[in-house]
Amino acid sequence: MKVSLITVCYNRKATIAHSIESVLSQDYPNIQYIVIDGNSSDGTQKIIESYSDKISIYISEPDKGMYDAINKGLSLAAGDVIGLLHSDDVFYDTTVVSSIVETFKKNPETDALYGNGLYVTNDERQKIVRNRIGGEYNYKKINRGWLPLHPTVYIKKTVVEKYGYYNLNFKIGSDTEFLLRYLYKYKINITYLNKYIIKMRMGGLSTDYRKAIEVLVEDYKIYKFHNLSAVKAVFQKKLLALKQYVQK
Repeated sequence: MKVSLITVCYNRKATIAHSIESVLSQDYPNIQYIVIDGNSSDGTQKIIESYSDKISIYISEPDKGMYDAINKGLSLAAGDVIGLLHSDDVFYDTTVVSSIVETFKKNPETDALYGNGLYVTNDERQKIVRNRIGGEYNYKKINRGWLPLHPTVYIKKTVVEKYGYYNLNFKIGSDTEFLLRYLYKYKINITYLNKYIIKMRMGGLSTDYRKAIEVLVEDYKIYKFHNLSAVKAVFQKKLLALKQYVQK
């Protein structure tokens, strides 16, 4: 089973090498690694190019934002299963991809899987800020604001081809629309892998506190777009998030 991993980035000189090394350290050999850069100007390109012999596909060109870059990666993905590793993030350990493949093989009927993740501080300490345990899947939880942590979701290529890419009408929360479309609208078969998949640095597009209001507004529009009780779902989604923060 081939796994396509996609990393998109723009001006991530400080973190991109950590993400690339995290992919290269995986103990699973059959990985297609795709890196899409948005024509960075801070030296990111030079770092990526130093790994050119270990990256399957590398493109650097202007884009319309993160989700446009992800869509480019999806169009190039040749793996049976596709997942994302953002340029601020790293895998939890070296066995993540092999565990994902094993889970798909044990559950051949599943369309996608998700796991657990940690949000950590954006410094060398990487202190845990938020512990995101996915929990067993239940379709009814979606109405209560629950969704799997986006970077822990791995989907079969055939399913992506059937239900489509990220909606570029949403600039910050297109991952929410993507997950709602797959889980709520099309009711794909999804499996929970009770394992930490990812460590995410705080400060990315969806975790930047300065963007909190914009995220809230866009989430409302997305839930309404899918004919869900938008106010209730967004409120409960944020409440769930607050409960995940680690007490000091």
